[in-house]
Amino acid sequence: MLTIGTLGKKTGTKVQTIRYYEEIGLMPQPGRTAGGQRRYDETQLDRLSFVRHARQLGFSLDAIRELLDLSDDPNRPCHEADAIARRQLIQVEQRMARLEALQKELKRMVHECSGGKSSDCRVLEVLRDHSECLTEHEEIGA
Repeated sequence: MLTIGTLGKKTGTKVQTIRYYEEIGLMPQPGRTAGGQRRYDETQLDRLSFVRHARQLGFSLDAIRELLDLSDDPNRPCHEADAIARRQLIQVEQRMARLEALQKELKRMVHECSGGKSSDCRVLEVLRDHSECLTEHEEIGA
């Protein structure tokens, strides 16, 4: 049996995050000692490792919940998990395309900077006037 601290260390997950996952139902409520300390077994360690890896791959909590449901029912068809992974792949590709457009725009801004006074700074000018951007982009993280 593992304490919450040991579980966190083994999976690289903060204790607060583990508690949050329990609160929202991604992790089952653990057993407790007579003194009220949480205790986790290997099954819960595996489940948290699954959640942690899925988060590292960028899956949303809702997608992880779907994947866990599939994992908990081994007779369900794999194509459902495949569809979730394909959706995630599309989202990653879209983010990469936005980041590449932002990279191109930033390189152009920096390249056009003459290094003079801030009143003549091309970077500041472009940031003030969005119409000078050559690419469409949205806030990262939005």
